[in-house]
Amino acid sequence: MPQDKLRVGVVGAGRWATRSHIPGWQRDPRVEVVALADTDADALASAGAEFGIERLESDYRKLVEDPDIDVIDVVTGDKMHFEVSWAALEAGKHVLCEKPVHSDYHQVIAAADLAESKGLKTKLGFTFRYAPATMYAAELLSQGFIGEPYMLNAFEQNSQWLDPQTPLRQLRDTSDPDVIQVASIEGYGAPVIDIMHWWMDAPLQSVVGTMRNFVPNRIVRETGEMTRVNIDDGDMWIAEFGHGRLASVQSSFVTVGNYPGIEVRIYGSEGAIIVRLVEEFGICQTIKVAKKDSVEFVELDIPQRFFPAGGSSTEPWPFLFYSNVLRDFTDEILGGGPTNQGDFRQGALVQQTINAFERAHRTRAWVDFPLETSG
Repeated sequence: MPQDKLRVGVVGAGRWATRSHIPGWQRDPRVEVVALADTDADALASAGAEFGIERLESDYRKLVEDPDIDVIDVVTGDKMHFEVSWAALEAGKHVLCEKPVHSDYHQVIAAADLAESKGLKTKLGFTFRYAPATMYAAELLSQGFIGEPYMLNAFEQNSQWLDPQTPLRQLRDTSDPDVIQVASIEGYGAPVIDIMHWWMDAPLQSVVGTMRNFVPNRIVRETGEMTRVNIDDGDMWIAEFGHGRLASVQSSFVTVGNYPGIEVRIYGSEGAIIVRLVEEFGICQTIKVAKKDSVEFVELDIPQRFFPAGGSSTEPWPFLFYSNVLRDFTDEILGGGPTNQGDFRQGALVQQTINAFERAHRTRAWVDFPLETSG
């Protein structure tokens, strides 16, 4: 039913919730954050006080079961993403979830199917899809600026964990220290894989690539101890798309540079575009373009229509980009139409790509895409 205001319950009161999600929601006058849940009492109380949220719960189910809450925003650790999202969808809530919904794409497909069967909107935390520079580039692509797409290079790289003394979080599985586990390509590669599929505008056909563990011993946040952690902290992939198009993806959190370290370059028959989303020299994004008859790249000004009200490239990127994520989701829900970009269906495509990348590494061979769709 059409409405003019969204009531949001946020599950998770950690750093990403307080840097991006809650302030992003509160930036939009059409939204009210009515409740917050977390098992960490101190984090919960601190976030509630900072943002003026009076209803604080230790059990997320109380938010999910509340008939007056329209949207559940899942900002927990990775392990709880699927459980909370599934419960919220079953209860008839629209869901925003940080990536990944689940590390197995079959489960993400199941969640997308559930949402669609109930007429609910979903959205993944594909933050960089909503950067003003990215959205401007997408508009240029749709207008034919580069002509026929040929090649795309996508990078997500920064040096957050180059220092082994920096506590590492969100480990998926370290039960076998001799087997490298997925880390960077899932947590850091996902945003550029999302953009890759969007901009290449053709079906993915096959992938190949490899993962590496460059820094083997690290401090683990949960224990505070130096531990052998065999995770992919760097990887490289090649992807073949329909119409003969090619793409490459590189992700890492041990490559020197500022967070977030996103750069996507796309080249075509008529021109090229480079989007760089890195906090450098007081700004958080740039877009540069070139044409086949003018090959020197020049920087473009990003039109104000791609920013939230009052927004600028001098804002901290987590606040600026996430404000656009949430503004878009609010538009989609309140508008009531079929539009729903960056949803769980897109999340399933991205997760299936990650699963294919992992299989390519483990088999040391090209892997055809799509993978099988049954578990």
